[in-house]
Amino acid sequence: MLFTGNGKGKTTASLGAAIRAAGHNSRVFMIQFMKGRLYGELAAAESVENLTIEQYGRDEFVDPKEPEAVDIELAAKGWARAVELVDKRLCDMLILDEINVAVSFGLIDVEEVVRFIENRPGEIDLILTGRYASDRLVALADTVTEMREIKHHYSKGVQMRKGIEY
Repeated sequence: MLFTGNGKGKTTASLGAAIRAAGHNSRVFMIQFMKGRLYGELAAAESVENLTIEQYGRDEFVDPKEPEAVDIELAAKGWARAVELVDKRLCDMLILDEINVAVSFGLIDVEEVVRFIENRPGEIDLILTGRYASDRLVALADTVTEMREIKHHYSKGVQMRKGIEY
């Protein structure tokens, strides 16, 4: 499955799938690329059996044209962890949160992700999230949902709020 688009709710949708799967005793891992802030889902995941979230990013924006070495290094570590989880069959569902952005910014090679998807064991469910999904990844996905922004409270000056944006 792939959740993309400029609208809100991509990570949230993947977390809904994660909770549903965990409720059926599936082992669920979420790798968060380009995220380093203490988001509410991290605290909540601690109370959900079989759901693990790991972050591989900083609490800073990444320059899409000139990502810093630390951002490239963190993305590589997150990618290596995702590969390990699948190779060792440590999960039943793997969520690659913000992978589309990481690919778009050049932190992870799209061809590596394509090979990963094509070669993964069929019994492992895979969810990719983030804006800027590449045409290659959209074509490979069985289900694609595009979140489209119609209206957002930021445009009225409402700041980020705990439990809503993080």
